[in-house]
Amino acid sequence: MPILRGAADLAEYIGKNYSGRVVEVGAGHVPDVALSLMQGSQVLQVVATDKEERPLGGLSVEKDDLFSPRFDLYQGASLLYSIRPPLELQLAMGALARRIGADVLVRPLADEIADLPGFCRSLVNVGEARFYLFRLEI
Repeated sequence: MPILRGAADLAEYIGKNYSGRVVEVGAGHVPDVALSLMQGSQVLQVVATDKEERPLGGLSVEKDDLFSPRFDLYQGASLLYSIRPPLELQLAMGALARRIGADVLVRPLADEIADLPGFCRSLVNVGEARFYLFRLEI
């Protein structure tokens, strides 16, 4: 049973709008979105990262420090996403996403949302999922 409200709607949105590699940054202890993506899509390669390497609900979480990232984990990603990340992590996601040419999706805890330089931000509501999507400015 999912813990994160709207996880299935968020996973469905990602599955419909992205292909290739997608990376969950700061996976924490709630793998609902990543597991839904892995089960629901044959075209997505789902990678989860956090400060510790560990198994999480059938998912392998890769150890990474986003402030000094392992680029092999992110190369070719079309999307970096995170659930309830602090502002400093959002800014680091934006810097990395700009470097690799990926979008950023953030589901904040409340109103803690960063302005990411070089990105256009929009609020997206899909079913029970509410999140911000950052796309590179052209």
